[in-house]
Amino acid sequence: MLSTPPPAALRARPLPRLVPAAAAASVAALLLAGIGEVGAPVALAQQLASGTVDTWGANSYGQLGNGAVTDSSVPVAVSSANGFNNTGVTAVAPGSAHSLAIQNGTVYAWGLNGSGQLGNNSTTQSSVPVAVSAANGFTNTGVTAVAGGGAHSLALQNGTVYAWGYNNFGGLGNNSTTQSSVPVAVNSANGFTNSGVTSVAAGNLYSLAIQNGSVYAWGYNTFGQLGNNSTTDSHVPVAVSSANGFTNTGVTAVAAGSAHNLALQNGVVYAWGFDTQGELGNGTNPTDSPVPVAVNNANGFTNTGVTAVAAGYAHSLALQNGVVYAWGDNSKRQLGTASLAVSFVPIRLTLSGITAIAATSYSSYALAGDGSLWVWGDNSRGELGDGTTTDQSTPEHLLPPSGYLYTALDGNADGNHVEAILSPAAVPEPSTWALLSAGALTLLGLGRARRRRKALA
Repeated sequence: MLSTPPPAALRARPLPRLVPAAAAASVAALLLAGIGEVGAPVALAQQLASGTVDTWGANSYGQLGNGAVTDSSVPVAVSSANGFNNTGVTAVAPGSAHSLAIQNGTVYAWGLNGSGQLGNNSTTQSSVPVAVSAANGFTNTGVTAVAGGGAHSLALQNGTVYAWGYNNFGGLGNNSTTQSSVPVAVNSANGFTNSGVTSVAAGNLYSLAIQNGSVYAWGYNTFGQLGNNSTTDSHVPVAVSSANGFTNTGVTAVAAGSAHNLALQNGVVYAWGFDTQGELGNGTNPTDSPVPVAVNNANGFTNTGVTAVAAGYAHSLALQNGVVYAWGDNSKRQLGTASLAVSFVPIRLTLSGITAIAATSYSSYALAGDGSLWVWGDNSRGELGDGTTTDQSTPEHLLPPSGYLYTALDGNADGNHVEAILSPAAVPEPSTWALLSAGALTLLGLGRARRRRKALA
């Protein structure tokens, strides 16, 4: 804790700039040089591990990774196991009932594994992290992004996409319908070369990737979720069609719902695929679209300058100027309104200063700039993390553990659990006055001790 500020007369004088916390002890030592032992100059906050993963919600298959199979309505730390020590994690991605995390460039997975979605050459579920196997060119080093689907997984290693797990509809993109319990490389096809990929996303039975600003998709396509003006499955990547203002260039982000998708092109949101509840946001009665359509302007949303998108089972979220907008299904109040009415166009939530958004099947999440969360919607499995299983019709504030900030989170459109990354809150740098005060207090203590020794002599 910093000391009491100096008197007004001293405050009028300019003080030297702040001293980095790491140098505090050295500066205090210099101030007190030659005057006996030096005590701690300033009490700093406890140093906490950075990149710690907490999870909460459904856990029937061990998808929370804490060694149990019991749901949790409060955040729990993922167990350290099999080389994973729950620190330094840089990315997380839940699947429907499994989870993924990147630590030091290595992918770990836990949860349901009946289709090999953990990628460890097994189909046995695990309630603690296991390392994904190195296979077929995948070395499990230098991984920069992951995505979890219904029962398959994707990883981006040096710009190349690898996939594993369920594959009956070609969601692995390797021109096969055979599931794989180890990573396989996605095929190059139809303009997709499987190099220089910058982002991946996974829906229920299909996959998406951005390469050189263009979106490619593969897998299940009954509802047009591949966006290529077709409803025929594809076992290799196909380019999303240009339509309705979408040119499939300059795309910076994609989000996969259960069977619909969102893409950001030059700050404008486009959507395609399943549209049972208005999740495409284009203002029409729900009609599936096999090509991208622009989300409507409505209720303050102008569909420009959007910075992030997220998709639940049948609802969608967008972030514009720190404000959250939502549309689609509202059966669990995942749009953040007391009404249960669906919305075919974006509606504005009473939140601001938001930096990231996420969704699970029927719940929504927003990460605020202060490192706290806002949560709303379905809470039947504890997926809101507030210690209850009561649904929330409007955003509820969820604070991080003491000394931490939430820095990232993610959910899955077919799941009911959340992964979040925590990092320590910044420790304020002590001012020169604080250091001088600490030195003065130490000097005062030493002076009193000397006087006491004289008195006893």
